[in-house]
Amino acid sequence: MIEKQCTLKNKVSVRGAGLHTRQCGTLTFNPAPVNTGIRFRRIDLENQPIIEADVDNVIDTTRGTTLGKGGVKIYTVEHVLASLRGMGVDNVLIDIDVEETPIMDGSGRKYVEAIRKAGVVKQKAKREYLVITEPISYRNDVLGIELTIVPSDTFMVDVTVKYNTKVLDEQSASLHDLNDFETEIAPCRTFVFLHELETLLSRNLIKGGDLTNAIVFVNKNVSSEELDHIAAFFKKPKVTVKEDGILNNVDLYFDNEPARHKLLDIIGDLTLVGKPIKGHVIAYKPGHFSNTAFARKIKHSLL
Repeated sequence: MIEKQCTLKNKVSVRGAGLHTRQCGTLTFNPAPVNTGIRFRRIDLENQPIIEADVDNVIDTTRGTTLGKGGVKIYTVEHVLASLRGMGVDNVLIDIDVEETPIMDGSGRKYVEAIRKAGVVKQKAKREYLVITEPISYRNDVLGIELTIVPSDTFMVDVTVKYNTKVLDEQSASLHDLNDFETEIAPCRTFVFLHELETLLSRNLIKGGDLTNAIVFVNKNVSSEELDHIAAFFKKPKVTVKEDGILNNVDLYFDNEPARHKLLDIIGDLTLVGKPIKGHVIAYKPGHFSNTAFARKIKHSLL
């Protein structure tokens, strides 16, 4: 059976603050013609410049994937891209009126709900896949990172993360059928270690974080004064550390939610190759820099 390209039946919008910039804006998914691909349009700027969701447009991977072209930027695109790929959308024009996509609850859930509400429809053109015919790998021996993709009739991902901490050591997650993305991967939220918060804040990042859009792991002894300081910064009456080593701001949806979120990030970053992939990804200790370097290697090996 010949698979067809897909777009949205109707346009649909979400609104929220960006994780790092705290800019509150609206992101709108618009139906698009065949062979459009995924494109972002900054409607707040003169001439409404467009940035294609292309790995060659990646300009930064600090705590997220940033696209840029001609001096125009879009921050933190990975959850949007993962949601579109997970829901089978090939062609879409994404209007956004700020520099950063809304973080929502730190997952892809709200984006998936919006796409579901808009509806996904088939188009007349054939869907073109990037088919993996031989293994392609990316390694960083210093950091112990390895990503490999091998031939497969479908798109599959296996991820292992390892942080060498008591509260979060080694975890794995798998997705072998994109039909399971909506329930098994999309709801999984981003995460951070408590000791990283001060560093991120000192770099003028996570200004839009509010303890409702991230799992916070605590891998050190924390005084009541430190917890009070955290509560005050995020405008919460009180925060405590639960028995499983996370702050009491959220409950885990899955025991391996961090690994599942890393899998979501991989799907988003690999969407930047420009076509849906037929191949099996095996990733060890992935991150946005390695994901996009891997995506770039795949794209330029096969296209």
